[in-house]
Amino acid sequence: RPHVAVFYAFARAIGDIADNPHLSPEDKITRLDGFADAIRGERADDSRYEKAHRIRASLLETHVPLQHCLDLIAAFKQDAVKSRYADWDDLMGYCILSASPVGRYLLDLHGEARDAYGASDALCNALQVLNHLQDCKADFLDLDRVYLPGMWMMAEGAKVDALREPRSSPALRRVLDRTLDATDGLLSVARTLPRRLGDRRLAMEAGAIVEIAIRLAHALRGRDPVAERVELSRLQFIICCARGAVRAWV
Repeated sequence: RPHVAVFYAFARAIGDIADNPHLSPEDKITRLDGFADAIRGERADDSRYEKAHRIRASLLETHVPLQHCLDLIAAFKQDAVKSRYADWDDLMGYCILSASPVGRYLLDLHGEARDAYGASDALCNALQVLNHLQDCKADFLDLDRVYLPGMWMMAEGAKVDALREPRSSPALRRVLDRTLDATDGLLSVARTLPRRLGDRRLAMEAGAIVEIAIRLAHALRGRDPVAERVELSRLQFIICCARGAVRAWV
């Protein structure tokens, strides 16, 4: 738990830089490069990168590769300069940097075999896309970021400005559903993750997260993320956790 807390603090720190509306893209890149240098063991006396120094020490202690943190930095550097994604593959390229490293970090921290990377990547990338769908309106209005695949927007006749409206247009709804269809493909792979894991408690947690992702994807099909914040209720969350625990034993 202490190592995970250090990792989380590091990820929050670099995420706050990427999302800071008062920093220019150039300033963001410079600051994020400083974090990358600190991860590699440079800037040891620079207190601005304390969270990077702490995660570096944690990674060296636990023998987890530095690359997971460097990939996260690369994703946030991309956020600083890129606000549109051409197609699903382009979006998945971003998720491989922004989401997959989190799962890989946890697998390596627990000493799991790397053949679980594929299922873990699928789960993390699915969660990232679902989060993008939940926040599609806020991401556009607050950060001018659109993670919906541009080719699908064009094919369905959906305009980016539709994200400003009180509810989804029919064209935008079709794009959301196509994105959910692709996400379902990731979730079909992610379902295999719990039984690939040797650590039973980690498997139970993974099972719960799989169930949460499946339920959230279903909710996003029936509700409109442009009109409201689509979230699971407390009861739904508890049910998902219970089902996930069972999934780890099946």
